[in-house]
Formats: sequence, structure tokens, C-alpha cells
Amino acid sequence: MNIFIGYVFLGLSLSAPIGPINAAQLDKGIRGGFWHAWVVGLGAISADIIYMLLVYFGIIHLLEAPFVKAFLWLFGFFVLVYSGVESIKNAGVITAPDMRGREASLYRSYLSGFLMSLFNPLSILFWLGIYGSVLAKAANEYPMQQLLVYSGAIVIGILIWDVSMAAASSIFRKLLTAQVLKGISVVSGLSLVGFGLYFGVQAIQLLFFH
Repeated sequence: MNIFIGYVFLGLSLSAPIGPINAAQLDKGIRGGFWHAWVVGLGAISADIIYMLLVYFGIIHLLEAPFVKAFLWLFGFFVLVYSGVESIKNAGVITAPDMRGREASLYRSYLSGFLMSLFNPLSILFWLGIYGSVLAKAANEYPMQQLLVYSGAIVIGILIWDVSMAAASSIFRKLLTAQVLKGISVVSGLSLVGFGLYFGVQAIQLLFFH
């Protein structure tokens, strides 16, 4: 049981560093409330599970080809910059509580979280490095069923963080003034654009200077 809880904490610590998903969750939560922020996280978790499976079945190495990596960096750049610009552009829409409910469909929120995580090469490096090493260690010590249980514990940890971020953003939405919410929305958008530009620079370096 202690080991299981340890893996739940691993999932929590993997999700905690501020990145594109956390910035997007904060922005969606302020605009659309708890469910929109939570669904962004669910989309990201879906992509995480795909990468976990790729690591699990040893297919992840195909994604390390320079051409594939460059494509992922570029796509990540477009997804993040587009999301960030939309966030900044729509910051002025947050004017009163009755306006804050007018957010895109839950499906779009899910899709944005899924695409952000799926086309994030840092996810590949991350899951290859962290989950790959966890898998290698656990495979030597535990049977296959235990391995699946511990992988599930990591996902539970990510889900707990997802719910926490969604709850925090929806609380902000209720307690903070429209002006502060606009500010947070702009900062979230700038953060997404910043991550997107970083991805773009990585793609250019890989394509032209590698």
C-alpha cells in the first residue's frame, strides 16, 4: 500500500510543475468554470496514457527520429501559440459573472488539452525518462499485474492534480474581480505563447542546425 501511495505522489509531482497544461487549465477554469478546466486536464491525461502505453510496449523510440521530433515541435508551437493568442484576445470578454459562462464546448476544451499534451515533445522526453525508468525498475521487482497497478497509481496522482487545478481556477473565478481575472487570463495566454515560441525555436534548431 505504501508503494502504491508513493506512485500516486509520483503522479502528483509529475503534474505539478507549471507548464502549458496548467496555464490552459487556469485560463479555461476562469472562463468556463470547474468542468472546462477539468476536461482540459482529462484531455492531457488521455495523451499521457497514450505515451505510457508507447513506453510500455517499447514503441516510443520511433518518436525519437529527428523528422518526427521536428514535426511534433512545430505542431506544438502552432497549438500553443494559437491557444495563447486566443486567451489574450478573449481576456476582454471577462467582464461580469454572467459573461464568464460563455465558454466553448467541453469537447473543445478536451481536444485542446489532448492536442497540447500529445504534440508536446517534452511529454515524450518526460515519459521516456521518468516512466521508462520507473517501468524498468518495477519490471525487475514486481510481476506484470503489480506493474499495471502502479501505472494506474501514477494516473490517479495526475487526476488528483487535475481536479485540484480545476477547483482552484473555478474558486478564482468566483472570488476575484473581473480586472484580476483578465490579468490572469493574459498571463496564462502569454505563458502559452512563451512555451509555443520555445517549441518553435527547438523545431528550427532541429531542422536547420542539427
